[in-house]
Order: sequence, then C-alpha cells, then structure tokens
Amino acid sequence: MAFDPDLARRGRLVRSLSALREMLPGSFVERRRQCGKPTCRCAEGQQLHHEFLLSLRFEGKPRTFHVPAAMAESVRQRVELRHRFRQIADRICELNLRRFLRQKEKS
Repeated sequence: MAFDPDLARRGRLVRSLSALREMLPGSFVERRRQCGKPTCRCAEGQQLHHEFLLSLRFEGKPRTFHVPAAMAESVRQRVELRHRFRQIADRICELNLRRFLRQKEKS
C-alpha cells in the first residue's frame, strides 16, 4: 500500500484531539464596568471593575455565567481549546473529502 500523506496528517490531527478534553463551549467575555457606588474610584473612571463571563447556549437557551477572577485565565484557555477543536475538525473533514474525491476518481 502506498504512503498517503493526507492519511498520515489526519492521524496526527486525530491524536492531537486528546489534548482538548478540557475544552469549554461558548465565548469568554471580559468587561470593564462601573459598579454604581458614587464613592467608588470607578465612578470617576479611574479604575473600572473587571467582570469575566462565559456566554453560551445551555439547555436550548442563551446563558451567561459569571467567572471568578481566579479562574478567568483558565476558562479563557479552555474556551480557546474549543476553537482549536473546530479548526482541527474542519481540517480532518477537508482531508477526508480529498481522499474521497481521489477514491471516486479511481472507481
């Protein structure tokens, strides 16, 4: 059997998926806002408060979950893993389509 570079590439991509097991769906949102207290330093625009959110569709409804500041970077990275997963899945599908078209031409 001849070496198929697309098949080898697909194998590498599939094996890389195991690193994505901690991925989270949705979007990571970072907002800066004023708290509303008239005596707070944010009222003068000096230092706004950070708010971290995870925005997604959950149980069929759009939802937003508060993310504690201590977990913000971890959640941001886990959401990014989901984006990488989609890129890898798209690449695998493209490779499979190429292989299918080659096989179709041969038959």
